[in-house]
Amino acid sequence: MFKATKMFVSPALRKFNKSALKCTASRCLADMPSKKMNLFTAVNDAMRVALKTDDTAVVFGEDVGFGGVFRCATGLREEFGADRVFNTPLCEQGIAGFAIGYASMGRTAIAEIQFADYIFPAFDQIVNEAAKFRYRSGNQFNCGSLVFRTPCGAVGHGALYHSQSPEAYFTQVPGLKVVMPSTPSDAKGLLLAAIRSNDPVIFFEPKILYRSAVEEVPEGDYEVEIGKARIVTEGTDCTIIGYGAQILVLQKAVEKARTELGINCELIDLRSLLPWDVDAVCKSVTKTGRCIISHEAPKTSGFAAEISSTIQEECFLSLEAPIARICGYDTPFPLAFEKYYLPDETKVLEAIKSVVNY
Repeated sequence: MFKATKMFVSPALRKFNKSALKCTASRCLADMPSKKMNLFTAVNDAMRVALKTDDTAVVFGEDVGFGGVFRCATGLREEFGADRVFNTPLCEQGIAGFAIGYASMGRTAIAEIQFADYIFPAFDQIVNEAAKFRYRSGNQFNCGSLVFRTPCGAVGHGALYHSQSPEAYFTQVPGLKVVMPSTPSDAKGLLLAAIRSNDPVIFFEPKILYRSAVEEVPEGDYEVEIGKARIVTEGTDCTIIGYGAQILVLQKAVEKARTELGINCELIDLRSLLPWDVDAVCKSVTKTGRCIISHEAPKTSGFAAEISSTIQEECFLSLEAPIARICGYDTPFPLAFEKYYLPDETKVLEAIKSVVNY
């Protein structure tokens, strides 16, 4: 176990060597050599960069020392040692408590919650301790440089306790950031930004994308801005909003709408939910006059409700049709009926037809 015996060092002083390789400009990224990665290898690469550039960084969680259930930590223990990459007891509350304490001493904690479904025992630590640490001390102390990584969402056979999408629970918590990437390059850049953030971050990783999402990813050190959405495809007829694994579903629906119906949709990948890119969304909806929001989580009090409310407040006079939400059902996540539960491309395509023809 890593022994935290050093004196407190402020985050500003601690980031002594993080800027050497870091790049955020798109032009700089284009100049970087790249390598084909899927999402889990991109996450692995981000943690390797973090461990190399910050000698206070540690990676820990259940089975992380052996590479983790989804192999995201493969090779890190061998490269950086057992005092920096290590297993924890099977206790999410303990993982969160240790992470908060370690980060509050000015160090960098990269904690893994093995499945997002298991984050609830740590809810009190995250919401009542991590999120409020800076506020309750009048900004004298914080536990920034703390990220909770956790696999989320449907995977085809996870059923009730391995398929949930609990992101909305955390988006009502001031002091947290909530991130969910949909591509390997975003996963690496957003994770590095999360690790180096001055606030604690919940970093959701859609497990079904770990091996199915593949692309060229820059090999160097770079960050993707948290709170900045990505325009996946441009269009003028309808705005489609999503995040995480749902982006691949929405891409298929948008392509079918274009080829089969002649409808040009603008697809927005939020990438982060707290903060989320209100300006990008409202600019798009003002242009198209129509909007569909989709996510795997249940519809009631899902994050689509927050987006819909904001659009209604900010873009009411531009709307040509009611805002549509295509989400999971308000039931526990099923096993045998998973394919009926999930919002698929057919449901989204029907929503596009309805909204455009309203």
